[in-house]
Amino acid sequence: MEIRPYQYAVASPTSMGLRITPQNRMAVHNSNLFLLQATSAESNVLNVASSLGKRCLVLTKFVEGSPLAAFIKAQLRARNIDFVGPDVPQGGPWGFRHQFNVADSGFGLRAPRVWNDRAGEVGRTLSAADYDLHDIFEVRGVGILHISGLIAAMSEDTTRCCLEIAKAAKKAGTLVSFDLNYRATFWKGREEELSRAFDEIASLADILVGNEEDFQLCLGFRGPETGGKDLSGKLANFRAMIEQVREKYPNARAYATTLRQVISANEHLWGAVLYADGQWYVEEPRTIEVMDRIGGGDGFSGGLLYGILAGWTPDKWLQFGWAAGVLAASSLNDYAEPADEKQVWDVYKGNARVQR
Repeated sequence: MEIRPYQYAVASPTSMGLRITPQNRMAVHNSNLFLLQATSAESNVLNVASSLGKRCLVLTKFVEGSPLAAFIKAQLRARNIDFVGPDVPQGGPWGFRHQFNVADSGFGLRAPRVWNDRAGEVGRTLSAADYDLHDIFEVRGVGILHISGLIAAMSEDTTRCCLEIAKAAKKAGTLVSFDLNYRATFWKGREEELSRAFDEIASLADILVGNEEDFQLCLGFRGPETGGKDLSGKLANFRAMIEQVREKYPNARAYATTLRQVISANEHLWGAVLYADGQWYVEEPRTIEVMDRIGGGDGFSGGLLYGILAGWTPDKWLQFGWAAGVLAASSLNDYAEPADEKQVWDVYKGNARVQR
C-alpha cells in the first residue's frame, strides 16, 4: 500500500483511561496490591510503532487539573505517543473523569474478569472541532489513521467525531484502518444509527479488522454456513465472510483477524489470517503461554499496521502482527512494547534463547 509522507506514523481518536490490575495473578476481589496503567484500546495499537521509534498521535480529551490526567499524559510521553486535545473543567465531584478498567489476569481454569467503570467519562464528549484536522493530516501528515469500533460506538459525539476524522484523513491521502470491535453494551438502543455510521467508516477504510461476528453485528452481513466453533471452523467462517465483505467494500485492500482458542488462562492457541492483494495468508494456531491476555488483539493490529508502514509484503504484515500480539499477551501491560524488530521476529520464529 502506498503511504503518504508523514510526521505521525499512526494516529487515532481515543478516550484515555486507567487500568487497575492485581499483581501476582490474584483476583480483583481478594487482592490488595494493584498495578495502575494508562490505557485505551487505540493507544495499545499505536504502541507497537511508537516503541519501534515512530511518532504516533492520539486525539483525545483530558480533565483539567486532574492528577490522573497528568499520570496519563506522562505515560503517553514515556511511550513515545504524542497527544492533542483540550483540558476541560471537571465540573465538580459529579462531573467528568477518566474511565477505569478493573481487571485480573486469571490463572489456570479461573478465567480473567473485567469490570468497566465509565460513568462521567470525559472521552465520551470527543468532537472533531477540538482538533486542527487540516494541520494534522494535510500539513504534518499521518501514515495510517486507526479507528476502533469501541471509540466509534461510545457515544453520539464520538461516532460523529470518528466519521469526521476518517473523512479528513481520506481526503489527505492517509490510509484508514478500522477495527470493528463490537461491544453489545455500546450498541444497545443505537443499532440503526451505529450500523449506518460503521457502514460509512468501513466504506472509507483501506484495512478492515474483525472476526466474522464483528462483521455480522456491526455491518449486517449474514453468518457463514461453513465451519464450526473450533479454530479450523473459525478460519472457514472468516474466509466465507470476507467473500461477502469484499463485494460491499471493494475499496478495502486488507482484511484480517486473529484466531484464538482458550485452553486455560495461561495457555492459548493463537493464530491469524489476512486477505490482501488477492491472496489469503494464514498463520496456523500455535500454543502460547499467556501472562495477561488483554491487549493481544490490539498488539496484532499494531504489528500489522507496522508491517504496512514498513513496506513489507503481506505475509510479513501477518507474521509481525501475530508475534506482536503474542508479545502483548506475555506482558502485564495491555500493550506490546517491543525492544526492537528483532525481538518480534524472534517471537515469531520461536527463538526464546537468552540474548547476550
